[in-house]
Amino acid sequence: MVAKQTDNGPRRLARMFRALGNEHRLKIFMNLMAESQLDLARGRVHDCFLVKLLEGLDLGVGAPTVSHHVKELADAGLIHTQREGKQLICSINPEALRELRAAMASAG
Repeated sequence: MVAKQTDNGPRRLARMFRALGNEHRLKIFMNLMAESQLDLARGRVHDCFLVKLLEGLDLGVGAPTVSHHVKELADAGLIHTQREGKQLICSINPEALRELRAAMASAG
C-alpha cells in the first residue's frame, strides 16, 4: 500500500506531461496561463470562457477536436471546466501548477 502512495506523484506528473505533450493542448494551456497570470499571482483562480481562450489561437482543428483536447487537459488535472449554458468555462488548477513547478525545480 505504501508503494502505491509513493507511485501516485510520478504517475500524476506523467499524465500531466503526456497531456501537455500535444502541441494543441499545450497552446490551449499556455493561452489559459497567460490569460490567468494576474489572478494566479494574487492566489486567485481565473475563469475564462473557452471561446475567449481560443481567440487568436490558430489551432487549425474543428470544435470536436478542441473539445477533446480540453477534456484531456481536464482529465489530467491541469484545468477545471464548468458548463454555463452553452459556454464552457475553463480555469487553471493551481495545485497542478504547483506540482509542475516543483517537479521542474527539483529536476534542475
